This record gives sequence, C-alpha cells and structure tokens, in this order.
Amino acid sequence: MNLWNLAIIIIIFSQTATGILGNFFLIFHYLVLYFREYTLKPTDLILMNIMAANVLIILSTGVPQTMAVWGFKQFLNDFGCKLLFYIQGCGRSVSIGTTCLLSVFQALTIFPWKSCWKDHKVKVEKYIICLISLIWILNIFINFIYFSYIIFNRNSKNMSQTRDFGYCSTVRGDEIGDSLYAALVVCPEVFLSVLMAWSSGSMIIILYKHKQRVQHIRSSHGSSRNSPEFRVTQNILILLSNFLAFYTVSSMVRGSIALLNSHNWWLMNISNLTSLCFPSFGPFVLMNHSILSRHCFVLIRNKNH
Repeated sequence: MNLWNLAIIIIIFSQTATGILGNFFLIFHYLVLYFREYTLKPTDLILMNIMAANVLIILSTGVPQTMAVWGFKQFLNDFGCKLLFYIQGCGRSVSIGTTCLLSVFQALTIFPWKSCWKDHKVKVEKYIICLISLIWILNIFINFIYFSYIIFNRNSKNMSQTRDFGYCSTVRGDEIGDSLYAALVVCPEVFLSVLMAWSSGSMIIILYKHKQRVQHIRSSHGSSRNSPEFRVTQNILILLSNFLAFYTVSSMVRGSIALLNSHNWWLMNISNLTSLCFPSFGPFVLMNHSILSRHCFVLIRNKNH
C-alpha cells in the first residue's frame, strides 16, 4: 500500500465516520425534540430532511468506498451497482433541494413584514411539509427515470466500455443516457444552486441595510464585528461557499468522469472525496447557521413590524 492509498483510506474513513455520527446525532436530536414538544419549527423540519438525505449519500457512497479501499473489491453486480448510484442520486438531489429550500425560507423570513413577500412566507411556512415531501417525490421519480433507462438499455451498450468504482463495475452509458442525466439531474441542480445563491445574496443585502439603520445605536457599544448581523452574514457566506464549492467541484468531476471513456484513478477518488464533503461536514455548518440565524432573524423581524 503506497502513501496516496493510505491517505485516501484515512480521509474517506474520517469523512464517513464524521458524517454518520454528525447526521444521526442531529436526526436523533430532532426526534427527541419532537417527542417532547410534539411539533418542530419549519427550519427544524428542513434540517432534519437534509440530514436524512446526507445519510443516504454517506451510506451509498462512503460505506462502499471504505469497504473497497480496505480490500473488499467488486462485491456488487451490475444491477446492485446501478441501484447504489440511484440511491446516491436521490440523496444528492434531495440534499441540494432541501438546502436551497432552507435558504429561500430564511430569506423570506427576514424580508420586511410589510413587503409583498409576506404572503409567500406565510404560505411556505404553512405548506412546508408538503414542499419537503414534493422534493423527495420529484427527485425519487426523476432519478428513477434515468435508472430505468440504464437498466433496460444495458443490452445495447458496448460491454467493452466499463467503469471500475472499486466496489463494483458498470458499463458506461451511451450518449442518450448522458443527455438524459444532464437534462433531468444536472440542470435542476444548477438551477437550485443559482436560486440558493440569490436567496443568500438577498439575506446579506437585507442584513447590511438593517445594520446601517442601527449602526448609530451600536457605535458607542463596541465594534460592528460583534453585531448579530455581521455574524449571520459571515455564517451565510460560509454556508454558501461550502455548498457551492463542494457541489460545484463534485459536479465538475462527475461530469468529467462521464465524458471520459477510460478509467482515471485520480478522478474517481477526487469524485468520492468531494461527494462526501458537504454531507459529512455540512451538518455542523448548518446547525450553527440555523441557531445564529434564528436569533438574529427574530430581532430583525420584530424591528420591521
């Protein structure tokens, strides 16, 4: 075993262990909270579903890859391999969709109460469970269309073009399959990423304007860097940069793998590492972001009444 393989083993194992512990701990926390209070806030419901989607990604990506690097090679057949990718795709799409929903909901929360967005915020809060369910159903169905195509079209593929993932091997998709994947999966992911960037930018602008209004009050009490608005803005930028960086790099690497006919060891491992980054470390960023944002947004909303 060379140094690079050892490093990859340590990183993947660390990501998998951290992700499983972090996501399951937060899911358990919200379940206990629900049984105590018999209700959950909209942001808590969204966060709980983000954690559930992250668990799907880690179990379908991190666990098989960890087994593969420890020597358990090719333990899945072609169907099992494609089924695993279907679960990965569902988890990834739901994670992106629910994270975007969280960002949009928080943006609507801090819009001035007298603005035209008031009714939209109330509707989103009222139908939050329906929206979350819709995200799950749509992504399960969309990924199932692509999964069905590659399953029923496997006989027409060139069996010489296989891709080795360590824990399984599968035949490379054809041009129609790649186009279908781009239309059904990649395009919605890009749209949701842009929507999240817009909502995060809107929050930063609103927080900046609010900070400007109250700056004269705080000028005698210390640095503006200690203000709730500054901390929430900083937290939003951390969340947005983590989300866009990890998922953008992951999408670029996955796209490169899809376009290459030959197996590339480096690309495969980079894809696995980047795919696990946000699901593994995102819960800690999201939890800190949610707690801080909730406190600050209440203050801003009360002052906007």
